[in-house]
Amino acid sequence: MTILVTGATGTVGRRVVEQLLERGEQVRALTRDPERAEFPAGVEVVGGDLTDPASLAPALHGVTGLHLITFGGEYFAPLETADEILALAEEAGVRRVTVLHGGGDTPVETAVRASGFAWTVVMPVEFMANALEWAPGIRSEGVVREPFVDRLSAMVHESDIGAVAAVALTEDGHGGQEYLVTGPQVLTVRDKTAAVGAARGADVELVELTEEQALENWRGQGMAEDVIAFLIDVYRDTPLEGRTVSGTVEKVTGRPARTFAQWAEEHAEHFRAEARAEA
Repeated sequence: MTILVTGATGTVGRRVVEQLLERGEQVRALTRDPERAEFPAGVEVVGGDLTDPASLAPALHGVTGLHLITFGGEYFAPLETADEILALAEEAGVRRVTVLHGGGDTPVETAVRASGFAWTVVMPVEFMANALEWAPGIRSEGVVREPFVDRLSAMVHESDIGAVAAVALTEDGHGGQEYLVTGPQVLTVRDKTAAVGAARGADVELVELTEEQALENWRGQGMAEDVIAFLIDVYRDTPLEGRTVSGTVEKVTGRPARTFAQWAEEHAEHFRAEARAEA
């Protein structure tokens, strides 16, 4: 049984690949640039582009499970080739399909839900990996600057997202399911910076920005106005599903979800000052 993972070089795609390998599956990783992709031993790396469905036909040969993303091309544009991709998958004999939720209605999810595959939509909340955005400021100054520092998040470890997808791709009983995937705790920004400080062995100072300061900061980074509006909306009033522990990871995989403290320990070197890292 071979599983094809699209978006395999992404934050979640890599974890899907790793979790499938841990389960002893044969994994084929799709990327637009196979020469530059780096994967663990045992992964078959193949070239292909989701915006060019014909390029996927060789990659789908012998595949029984398919992991899809919902965007393609530059700037995370919604993927418009779902019907062609699914037709090729059906012809190849694919039985199970997982989709990484793209944050709203997308052509891929619509097509998959209407298909005859045993499909599963994996809907993660905030990724723990988002905390890597703090790394430069922590390394250089030991400081995190954020607005709405008491906002709540049930953020999830990327490996747990990958684990849920891996189970759905390899076991029966998950067809037609939508899995909201969260971590095991609801945390504030204060909680997260404290965990990073503990992991790196040095305190992290948290400076709370006003909404106006945050807007100025994001615009100075060249962030698009629609992205800024989204951030202000979810930071000011995080949706209930983003701040409620779902229990999906343990229900689906049979083991507890990983904590943010575990994630911080795994990534501690990213947050240590350059001088310490070189010592």
